[in-house]
Amino acid sequence: MNNKYNSCISPRITRSLEKFGQDVDIARKKRRLTIKSLCERAGISIPLYRRLVKGSPGTSIGACAMILFALGIDTPFASLLDSSADHTGLLLEESRLPKRVRNPIKNLGEL
Repeated sequence: MNNKYNSCISPRITRSLEKFGQDVDIARKKRRLTIKSLCERAGISIPLYRRLVKGSPGTSIGACAMILFALGIDTPFASLLDSSADHTGLLLEESRLPKRVRNPIKNLGEL
């Protein structure tokens, strides 16, 4: 892992990136794809693939998306933070609802 990221990336995120890389490599092997053929399909270099597999936090999200697409996972980020499935966001929104709803005060000039 690149030293410039060590101090600002939490251990949980580091582990998650490493697991993602391992999962990508396993998925490649299950599909009987060589690293070269997968990289050609994804349009990325072999060194970039190796950084992704090692869990490098400097790997772009675009490269991750291209690899997933090349593995047959069409739109991996389309539903990742879908607002209708964002349970935390929905709970926060619900907590901000007013306790009571009142009729608006009418201006005296209006009838």
